[in-house]
Amino acid sequence: MVLDLKSVFANEGKEISIDTSLDMSDTDFSGGFPLKTPVSVKGSVFNRAGVVEIKLQMNYDFCASCDRCGTETVKSYGVDLSKMLATSIEAEESDTIITVPDMKLDVDELVFTEVFLSLPTKHLCKETCKGFCFNCGKNLNEGDCDCNKSDGIDPRLAKLAELIDN
Repeated sequence: MVLDLKSVFANEGKEISIDTSLDMSDTDFSGGFPLKTPVSVKGSVFNRAGVVEIKLQMNYDFCASCDRCGTETVKSYGVDLSKMLATSIEAEESDTIITVPDMKLDVDELVFTEVFLSLPTKHLCKETCKGFCFNCGKNLNEGDCDCNKSDGIDPRLAKLAELIDN
């Protein structure tokens, strides 16, 4: 969705509402496609006292395997965006100002960038996830396993265990 902002820049008090969605289901993230449902986008572009701003609220569901136990989990996330818009700026690039030299703003590109940067780097089914047993592979959220933990020293760490014994 490309917005023509000429009327907003020209008229103080002018506002354009935004209520759309963006399909990002084909976006690859860490070898998977976690955005199975469209991203909901609501907000507006407005001119207040000659300053043009965009405010957006983006909501999405992140569907991926838990990083500890491997259980498929869906969590909802929200991203808020508030930036000023300008046709040009004299200083170097700014994090708070988006330049729109031709007074056209590609909302889809902006939403894609903001959502992609907000995707979680660690995805857990719950904060207290216990993961799985490294010996037998049982999901420890479902109960304890029958492995004898004291006998199972990783051979790569055996020399360190000898230091503890001494």
